Amino acid sequence: MSRPPPDAPIKMDPFQTVAREMKFLTGNIRQLLGSGHPTLDTVAKYYTQSEGKYVRPMLVLLMSRATALTPRSSRAGGIGSKSVNNSITHPSILADENPDTSPISSIRHDNAYATEDSDILPSQRRLAEITELIHTASLLHDDVIDHSVSRRSAPSANIEFGNKMAVLAGDFLLGRASVALARLRDPEVTELLATVIANLVEGEFMQLKNTARDEKNPAWTEDTVSYYLQKTYLKSASLISKSCRAAAILGGSTPEVVEAAYLYGKNLGLAFQLVDDMLDYTISGEELGKPAGADLELGLATAPLLFAWKENGSLGKLVGRKFSGEGDVQRAREIVSKSSGLEQTRALAQEYVDKAIEAISFFPDSEAKNGLIEMCTKVMKRRK
Repeated sequence: MSRPPPDAPIKMDPFQTVAREMKFLTGNIRQLLGSGHPTLDTVAKYYTQSEGKYVRPMLVLLMSRATALTPRSSRAGGIGSKSVNNSITHPSILADENPDTSPISSIRHDNAYATEDSDILPSQRRLAEITELIHTASLLHDDVIDHSVSRRSAPSANIEFGNKMAVLAGDFLLGRASVALARLRDPEVTELLATVIANLVEGEFMQLKNTARDEKNPAWTEDTVSYYLQKTYLKSASLISKSCRAAAILGGSTPEVVEAAYLYGKNLGLAFQLVDDMLDYTISGEELGKPAGADLELGLATAPLLFAWKENGSLGKLVGRKFSGEGDVQRAREIVSKSSGLEQTRALAQEYVDKAIEAISFFPDSEAKNGLIEMCTKVMKRRK
């Protein structure tokens, strides 16, 4: 399939295709996160104050709309006539001694949930919200692990409230996401999203090492990049790939469509992170909304450096000591800038984008399908 040139103008705004559903997203997420404990309520909602890019929920909604036009499967399951807000256990048992004053089932303001004229199901819309909850929980936890000082151009939660509260708020988000997930009443979707939560932790553990054996003076091998890509999938692409798959499952799509949705999400997710790794070397902190050059400061060797290392073996020592020596970070940045590391990273990201577009090429033409393709263009052009 021919791809648009890198400088092609963005033809449409994918957001507009699902604008009505996105309009309610922040309000619904804030209600899902309500807690009767005032401090927990504040910390849990902290990252919803400044709206994020909402890439993941938008992809879920676009995939839901794009797959609505594909063949249906006879698969049974899901919520059927039940509401995504209805509890499975009796509410009195769930409330118990909990001080919570705003249970999940109290979402009433979102009239778009009740309308019958949308081809996106209530369960798919709730899935979009769940993906953002899981993503935000991972940000809360990552910022503690990485000692971050800012997020979305504001002080990060660990700076604002301290590490303990940030970690607990992240746990609370995962708990709320799990409750909302159970209420979709679809075991396969629950299994997929629960696996994502485990993948995030597995990826984080892999990131603690730059190479599989974590040697002090490693030599570059093909396994170096494989290890990095596996870590990147677990930490960044798993949520996108499995939530796109879950959207197709909830819509009752055929196995072929479900697999295509998954491959689209997997390849786009990998491209998204590769571009992210490039921006850490090429964009200022002001433009990013978080400190630039943070990866090396954290001792992390990402794709641009790994490709540069293949050309310049002296980076091995720096990788081995996680850039902790005096001048290591600056030296590594200079070596990367003189190498083809950034170009190779961009080329690999483009390969993944091409695979993502190819995966959904057989979907019927629609605004939503165009939106999914346009998201690929936006990923390659993004600067924050």
